[in-house]
Amino acid sequence: MSALYAAVLFDRDGTLIADVPYNGDPGLVRPMPGARDALDRLRAAGLRLGVVTNQSGLARGRFTAAQLDAVNARVEELLGPFGTWQICPHDDTAGCRCRKPAPGLVEDAAAALGTVPQRCVVVGDIGRDMVAAGAAGAAGILVPTGVTLAPEIAAAPAVAAGLADAASLILERQALVTPAAGRRRAGTVLVVRADSAGDLLLTGPGIRAVAAGAERVVLLCGPRGRGAAELLPGVDEIIEARLPWIDPDPSPVDAAFVGGLTARLAAIGADEAVVFTSFHQSALPLALLLRAAGVARITAVSDDYPGSLLDVRHRVPAGVPEAERARSVAAAAGFALPETDDGGLRVDVGPVPAGAYVVVHPGASVEARSCPPATMRAIVAALAAEGHEVLVTGGPGERDLAAFVAGDDATDAGPTGMAGLARLLAGAACAVVANTGPAHLAAAVGTPVVSLYAPTVPFGQWGPYRVPYVRLGDPAAACRDTRATRCPVAGHPCLSSIRPADVLAALRLLGVRAPATHTEEVAA
Repeated sequence: MSALYAAVLFDRDGTLIADVPYNGDPGLVRPMPGARDALDRLRAAGLRLGVVTNQSGLARGRFTAAQLDAVNARVEELLGPFGTWQICPHDDTAGCRCRKPAPGLVEDAAAALGTVPQRCVVVGDIGRDMVAAGAAGAAGILVPTGVTLAPEIAAAPAVAAGLADAASLILERQALVTPAAGRRRAGTVLVVRADSAGDLLLTGPGIRAVAAGAERVVLLCGPRGRGAAELLPGVDEIIEARLPWIDPDPSPVDAAFVGGLTARLAAIGADEAVVFTSFHQSALPLALLLRAAGVARITAVSDDYPGSLLDVRHRVPAGVPEAERARSVAAAAGFALPETDDGGLRVDVGPVPAGAYVVVHPGASVEARSCPPATMRAIVAALAAEGHEVLVTGGPGERDLAAFVAGDDATDAGPTGMAGLARLLAGAACAVVANTGPAHLAAAVGTPVVSLYAPTVPFGQWGPYRVPYVRLGDPAAACRDTRATRCPVAGHPCLSSIRPADVLAALRLLGVRAPATHTEEVAA
């Protein structure tokens, strides 16, 4: 079975040991509280451990390489061995790929430990650690100290009170996606996710886990997710139905609706059902109809008492990334991804050659997550001025928006369906997009994301999953965690505060260079 994580990478100063500026004296090494026990628990669980640390004191002449080695040897003497030490010896003027927040140390540590960044967790005490994790495509857990800034805490994908809590969080999430009794085999399984396209994409790893143990998978989805459902691997048949207790434009629930849907469910001939729902939805109305349709075994998340409606009643802690939530529901039903599956998002789009262009998608599924059009237009102009080729994408209902944002500086890619957008994103060097379905589609085709993220919903749960990203926007804005669909704050400050220069810097951090700029750098 595919484990969620293969390795944990730790910052050194302020995370593993007390921060002594420019320390070259092994006698001053003091482990952080609970460090040894936390590391030993992770080692016992089979996780590989590494250290990723900026040590500009070498470049500044504050200590020697021999002194640095002696300090690191003392760290291992006190805390046990690490599988790799990745050290940046440069200062901020070097422009290197390794100094955090650049992702180089994370990428190199993952390779040294025989894995990929997407299967690593970075644990650190400041924002640079979390940005480096995201830019590499790794998960991040912030363990704040007295030097950690409030905006860094607000922006972190996950926060733990100390190393003991960080280790517990890692092990709990690892356990969530692991079936308690090993992988089951099944005949026809009905899987359900009746939400938007982004929700369907995030459910993909859970659906693939079911498919790994089922002879046939039938997916019940709503009309808003149909385009994404058609791209998901592991699905043999799709049935579309609008579920009034989930759909934002619900139809009446009457005898005709109940009878018709029950008959359609019975016709599937499913041996069991796995129901994937979002945090605010109840699976019980559908479970009742599934029982009436003769489905013998039903698994779903439920915080309500389900009686005999559910055979497997699953609970998911708050803050778990949505893709992992889906995997955990599948695991509760007894299904797991095979070892060869990395657990990321995935869609079937066929081979697409990589391009040098940047996709800018200005629309979003709800108003509160949309970056103001004038801001998006300024971003496009700045990208073009930097030498980037820019494609502006949008759905059929976003034609005026796409044309305005493209202006005279970019190409309006025209209306695209989900499959067409997937191909455009698959060929792009990067996508600049708000928290909406195309951000998850970019992740599903492996394209890095500059995430213009409104904090109305938790970033750790809904941000780009297992793909290199940089988060922009005010993470501590007044709309934080309101789940608002319309911005409750005048001027939409969480996103209108994003500057074009921020986006250009994010692209550079992700290693995306304009063709002209790259040519000049090579020539120089």
